Amino acid sequence: MFTGIVEELGKVVEITPQTGGLRLSIAARTVLSDLKTGDSVAVNGVCLTAVEVGTSDFSADLSQETLDRSSLGSVSIDSPVNLERAVTPTTRLGGHIVQGHVDGRGKFVSAVKNGDYFTVTVEFPPELARYFVYKGSVCVDGISLTIAKLSEREFEIAVIPKTWDVTNLSALRPGDPVNLEADIIAKYVGRLLSVRTEDDRDTISMDTLRNAGFL
Repeated sequence: MFTGIVEELGKVVEITPQTGGLRLSIAARTVLSDLKTGDSVAVNGVCLTAVEVGTSDFSADLSQETLDRSSLGSVSIDSPVNLERAVTPTTRLGGHIVQGHVDGRGKFVSAVKNGDYFTVTVEFPPELARYFVYKGSVCVDGISLTIAKLSEREFEIAVIPKTWDVTNLSALRPGDPVNLEADIIAKYVGRLLSVRTEDDRDTISMDTLRNAGFL
């Protein structure tokens, strides 16, 4: 589990094709301080397992499912990637609950500078629309962000200078794919609303949602 607060910007240094997937080697500093083989690390918002840990980089294997679902299949040597280690029981939850399970690929549309700040627009696939709300949380390439404006197929996020400087947002170009993870609470509520009751006549009631603590 993660918080969406990026710890550092890593760099892809090696890509090794494998049968049914590939291995990425990523240069890093901060996350290597206590990273061990078998530990989870979010790479552009994708939860990966460190299979090799060196003094200046670590490697992780990506299955075909991960390549199909995320944008990591399109990275190249020297691509900047956002890195975050898994949370601990005493970690401050500075962002929101992030699982590192990408729901779909969005598209970077634009970044407009307003003084020292940026307004970033992202296009999302229609099947994710119901999970996004104005002022709600969204994870974009592993970054916990707040939706400042929402339309049928796009949302805008206000990016502070610190986030712009320490993440890969400044390296994105119009049309680039980005990994999107919707708020886990929104996904649970969506699932509850879609489940039928035992007699299969009605969708789950508002009373059921209240009793479950969602309302």
